[in-house]
Amino acid sequence: MSFSYAPLIPAKAEFDADGRLYSPAYGDVYHSPSGALGQAEHVFLRGNGLPGRWRGRRAFTVCETGFGLGLNFLALWKAWRDDPQRSAALHVVSLEGHPFERDDLAALLRRYAPEPLADLGRQLAAAWPVLLPGLHRLEFEGGAVTLTLGFGDAQVLASRLSVGVDAFFLDGFAPERNPRMWELPLLRHLARLAAPGATLATWACTGELRQALRAAGFEARREPGHGGKWHMTVAAAVVPGSAVPCVPDGEARHAVVVGAGLAGSGIAQALAVRGWRVTVIDAGRAQGAPAHTGHVAAALTPVVARDDNARARLSRAGSLRALARWQGLPAGAAPLVCGTVQLERDEGRSAALAGTLETLAFPADWVRQVSRDEASALAGLPLARGGVYFGQGMLLRPDLLIEALLTTEGVTLLPGKAARVERAGAGWSVRDAAGAELARADTIVLANAFGARAVLADSGLLDPLPRVGQMHALAGEVTLVPAQALRGGPRCIVGGEGYLLPDVGSGCVAGSTYVHGAVEARIGAEGQRVTLDKAAGLLGGGFPEFGALEPGSLPGWAGWRAVLPGRLPAVGELPQAPGLWLAIGYASRGLSWAALMGDLIAARLAGEPSPLETDLAQLILPR
Repeated sequence: MSFSYAPLIPAKAEFDADGRLYSPAYGDVYHSPSGALGQAEHVFLRGNGLPGRWRGRRAFTVCETGFGLGLNFLALWKAWRDDPQRSAALHVVSLEGHPFERDDLAALLRRYAPEPLADLGRQLAAAWPVLLPGLHRLEFEGGAVTLTLGFGDAQVLASRLSVGVDAFFLDGFAPERNPRMWELPLLRHLARLAAPGATLATWACTGELRQALRAAGFEARREPGHGGKWHMTVAAAVVPGSAVPCVPDGEARHAVVVGAGLAGSGIAQALAVRGWRVTVIDAGRAQGAPAHTGHVAAALTPVVARDDNARARLSRAGSLRALARWQGLPAGAAPLVCGTVQLERDEGRSAALAGTLETLAFPADWVRQVSRDEASALAGLPLARGGVYFGQGMLLRPDLLIEALLTTEGVTLLPGKAARVERAGAGWSVRDAAGAELARADTIVLANAFGARAVLADSGLLDPLPRVGQMHALAGEVTLVPAQALRGGPRCIVGGEGYLLPDVGSGCVAGSTYVHGAVEARIGAEGQRVTLDKAAGLLGGGFPEFGALEPGSLPGWAGWRAVLPGRLPAVGELPQAPGLWLAIGYASRGLSWAALMGDLIAARLAGEPSPLETDLAQLILPR
């Protein structure tokens, strides 16, 4: 997959002679001189028949071009809150090429948000994401209101959205100032997203715009404008765009998830928080060994690439979703944001690394280059080299995380080992090796890592999936090092060729091995020699107690990774078996994918905007 990377350039807060917020890049003001709230209510809400159109609906979805300060979103959110007949859920997707930094947004909302929107504005600023390209999902009202922010070029992002839109708000800068936001290619992308009955409204009103809307697939007309503008434009989609999924209701909102590791627990939580009943079939518990028991610590660190390729984008999206989805979990299970120093492979790569970070132009508090001295200061230990520092690097306890996810209300654990699946009416039945039914539902998700291959094969479903057929199991182990052997251990995650984690109370985890062709995953002297050598390679020396550790004498944890060609997961519904989903092949990035892939599947089943761009979702489809 190739595309031209464009760095995200934040907006700068400047003001014109009248004190109005002004964009020097486009030579235009951010909101109507007569008041943003009045414009939002007259143009965007009434122009789209709101609040009336969402009444009695399970969900209502809005797509906006040009987020700005978010005043349209805040007005929409307030109208939804104030309406006792509101839809059960409100989803908003908004595209912004130049988002404000959080502190600037908070200050500007304090200045410009009218009092009825002030509290909602504070909630928005508190949830505002780090300025990184791609999609960011924010949740309010216990998840009933979602805001999916797309940071980047609107035409590129609109072509990668997966959502059925009920109402469009077109609110970019004036057409003569920012023509790309009003041109036919973008309008065609939006028309493709239109759900049946979709409408559109905008304050802009030119004959050229109405002509472009008609060419894109909308019926457009003029209506009386607001705040000194004679006219505005409203429109209706002539032909709906992409098919809107049929969303289950009632008893059909039951899913069976096969596998209770990181993949399965992530999916279980994502479905359960949306009100689904989830049955998790757990082979580990059936054998008295739940997944990741004894795996006391692991790291979640994103990756960067100069061209911001698919792996880097997926990794970034996964780490952001994990923090958002899991930060409210109980202490111990929630991520500990301690940062990660990722060391360069060798000292000679410093210039190339600097060039990569300059090209990406990511916020320095998310990733920055660090010298050996700064890396050592961050870690609190002498390190061998410099590298990059990820401010949001996370330490997690997989054993506690999985238990917390599986205790989400609505999740039921069922010990048992799935051997095959078969059609059962409109749904599927999961059966064990003796043929006994373990569970049945309209929706089944195979999230049992390498075990999914045998289930598919024994169910006659593997042949159309040659990449899944190449999945293999890779053993690996980590070693628990006494903290006193490392002067108390690092303060942050230290990665590179291997990794070393901060003390979690029982020691510092050093990892990891990759053993091809192993017949069992086990702890042993050979593996501990590898992990200790990797840890030693990260350190700058001067640790006699560490050097005296005897491989084979230390505690640790061993397990399996399910690896697919290309080391990307396979996640999605099987086209040849509707209702049967896969979430497998997480390799050594289970923490990176678990929350994101859970929400990807759950959003699709719930009819919500996808948290992942379509080009990335297509890349990981089972095949």
